[in-house]
Amino acid sequence: MHGNVGRMLPRFAHGPETIKLGDLEVRRLGYGAMRLPGKQVWGEPEDPATAHAVLRRAVELGINFIDTAWYYGPHVANRLIVEALHPYPSDLVIATKLGAKRLPDKSWVPALTPDEIREGIETDLETLRLEQLPVVHLRWIDKAQISFAEAIDVLVEVQRSGKIRHIAVSNVTAEQLQHALARTPIVAVQNLYNVSGASGPVKTAENPDAVLEICEQNGIAFLPFFPLAIGALATGGGPVESAAKRLGCTPAQLSIAWLLARSPVMLPIPGTSRVSHLEENVGAVHVAVDAAALGELSLRK
Repeated sequence: MHGNVGRMLPRFAHGPETIKLGDLEVRRLGYGAMRLPGKQVWGEPEDPATAHAVLRRAVELGINFIDTAWYYGPHVANRLIVEALHPYPSDLVIATKLGAKRLPDKSWVPALTPDEIREGIETDLETLRLEQLPVVHLRWIDKAQISFAEAIDVLVEVQRSGKIRHIAVSNVTAEQLQHALARTPIVAVQNLYNVSGASGPVKTAENPDAVLEICEQNGIAFLPFFPLAIGALATGGGPVESAAKRLGCTPAQLSIAWLLARSPVMLPIPGTSRVSHLEENVGAVHVAVDAAALGELSLRK
C-alpha cells in the first residue's frame, strides 16, 4: 500500500479537520469522482492520464475520502480509481452509491429492485477490487420499484453478509432519514447543498437544512453534492465573488469554505477533472469565513 507520510491537507480554518463515518475517520474534504468520465458522465475521459493525475494528486494533498458509483461512465470512474490508486493507501475510504443506472440514451433511471441493489454491490466490489465496500449510499430516486424501507432492508441484509461496512443514504427527506435511522445506523447523508441553494438538473429533497439538523444531532456526516452548483459558483458574480475578493480567495474556495463553516458535520466532495482546480479546491480549507461573509452569503431561506 502507498504510505501516508507527508500527506496533509492545509490547516482547517473552521471546525474539526476530520470526521467519523462509523469507525472510519476521514479528513473533512473529499473528492467526488463524477467528473472523471467523459462529458455527461458518459464514456472515457478525453485524457485518461490527466484523470489519473487528479486522483494521485488528491491523495498527495491529503484527501482520503473518494465518492464514486459504478454507473459513472458507466464503470469508468471506478476503473480509473483502480488504475491510479490500487493498491489503495491504508487510510483511503471509498464510498459508493446504489440506486441508479444509465440507459444507452445516457439517461438516468432508478435501479432499486432488490436484485438491482445486490447486483450494484457486486459490481462495485469487482470494479473497485475491494472485498468489502467501506460506505454504501442508497441513492433514493422517485418512482422507485420498491419502498424506501424495503430498499434499506436490502442493504442491511447485505451488510450482515460482510460485503458492506457502513450504510449511508442520499437524496433523502428528513422523514426518510428518520425512518432509516429507526432501522439501522446511518453514517452519512449525501444531499444537494450549496451556498446558493441552486439545484441544477437534479431534483433535490425538500428542506435540506432539516436533514442537516438531524445529522448534527446524531453525529452523521453530511456530504453536500454539487457544492459548487456544477461550477456556477466558481464563475464569479454576485455576493460570492464580492466576498471572495475581500477575503483574498476565489469564489470556488469561498463556496467550499462556507460549507465547512456552516456545520462541523459537513464533508464537501467537490469534483473536478483538472489538477489545477483540485488544488484550488483544497486551498478552501484554510479560508476563514468571517461573520460578515457568513451574513452576506446566507442565501438559503
